[in-house]
Amino acid sequence: MLRSSPALPRIGMPGIGSPRSRPLGTRPHRTRPHGTGPHRTGLDRAAWVLVAVAVLTQIAYPLTPDAALVVPTVVSVVVFAAASVTDAARTHGPRGAAVLVVVAGGGGLLAEAVGVATGFPFGDYTYIGTLGADLLDVPVIVPLAWIMMAWPALVVGRALVRAPVATAAVGGFALAAWDVFLDPQMVDAGHWRWTDPAPSLPFVPGIPLTNYAGWLVLSVLMVAAMDRLLPRRPAGSAPSGPAAALYLWVYGSSVLAHVAFFGLPGSAMVGGVVMGLVTVPFAVAVFRGPRARPDDRRTGTSDGLSSGRRPRPS
Repeated sequence: MLRSSPALPRIGMPGIGSPRSRPLGTRPHRTRPHGTGPHRTGLDRAAWVLVAVAVLTQIAYPLTPDAALVVPTVVSVVVFAAASVTDAARTHGPRGAAVLVVVAGGGGLLAEAVGVATGFPFGDYTYIGTLGADLLDVPVIVPLAWIMMAWPALVVGRALVRAPVATAAVGGFALAAWDVFLDPQMVDAGHWRWTDPAPSLPFVPGIPLTNYAGWLVLSVLMVAAMDRLLPRRPAGSAPSGPAAALYLWVYGSSVLAHVAFFGLPGSAMVGGVVMGLVTVPFAVAVFRGPRARPDDRRTGTSDGLSSGRRPRPS
């Protein structure tokens, strides 16, 4: 008498009742990795387009007649700020854009309004009224200027150090150092003036040391807040390309413009040294590329490249 053989489980047999089966001739569904897809690609393109437009606008600035300089000044700040907000959204989603606008834009506006009214924390200064519409006696493009550089400064800080306190210090310095170029240029162009500009930095007359001290304190607080509110990428991740391009462009173009176009060799030299303290190591980090973490060396991967994961910007 024949004995019936036990039923064999049907493992991996397509179309024969397996819970994971799919119809023949169809492709398996593949889940897109987080941060990829058409929306991410669109933000990538938008960020780089805005970077390019910001660069072109700033190139046009020293070539514009003095009577029309306000136009490229305002346009370059607006486009640059839009590039930073777009890149923050590209990297951290809507939360990144919101944090940047609220912390840098709102914080910058509040500090400037208090500064104009009381002289704290920068010193006693007055806007001349040449930069367009005001809000709380502060030109609207001024908080946009805080936005435009606060994001690249955060990226610089995170690229060079890891600890939160160190990130706030380095990123804050990266933001405040830019003012060694900005203030002399804007004062020379007649957009604001200082009541008592002494004592000042060597070779950079017209701007008091209290201004730089106020910038440094406010910048450290801004970067600390953004670093706290926005998640970090894994150690060794590549810094954001658009943010890196913006920061490096501002440094190089500022040195060149102050020497060749603005007649401000003192701020070109001092700003080149001060801002260069963070720009040079940041440039080295950018062009050297992501560094492998210790656990990556043991497993043979580096920033997800060998394991099939795409590195994310910080």
